[in-house]
Amino acid sequence: METTELTNWQTFKATLEQHPELNLQFQYAEGKWVDASYHITEIKQAPIVSVDCGGKMNTWAEIIVQLWEPSVQDSERAMQVSKALSIVKIVEKSLPLNPLGTVKIEFGNSQFDTRQMYPGEFIIEGDNLIVNLIPDFTQCKAIGRGASCGTTDSGEECCAPAAKSEKPKLQMVNLVVEAQTCEPGSGCC
Repeated sequence: METTELTNWQTFKATLEQHPELNLQFQYAEGKWVDASYHITEIKQAPIVSVDCGGKMNTWAEIIVQLWEPSVQDSERAMQVSKALSIVKIVEKSLPLNPLGTVKIEFGNSQFDTRQMYPGEFIIEGDNLIVNLIPDFTQCKAIGRGASCGTTDSGEECCAPAAKSEKPKLQMVNLVVEAQTCEPGSGCC
């Protein structure tokens, strides 16, 4: 994962546990909020095993909390953190969640394509615990660890900076023997 510090499940859950009386709000873009009538439909644990472009195997877990907005708004106020924690408790009875798993929030509506985002900043504002969501990102793990990320068919590293090639120095050679020289205006050229 990128060196940016991402929220793990243990930290996410502990933050919720510190504020059970607050309402849990999610902001998915500047001034854009998940509707207050949202539901937590499921919590998924996804073990990821990958091989990056440098040939190194990587493993990590993601804990994905899925939010759903019903088509008919059925609440003016977002769910309390305590209700979210009761859903977590139900999930953890059947599925022990990796405390170090990276948390993602999965959400979409008619104006915002469904995607997975990271919890960024947690803000307490009045009666609300606001989770600001930040976009997911791609990265080259090999470059991130200072390695190359494989080679092209010609053997060049595909993500390494192009090697600077010096222009070959030209050497002028006089191929004409002195007796065969031609002077301007002599008619020999």
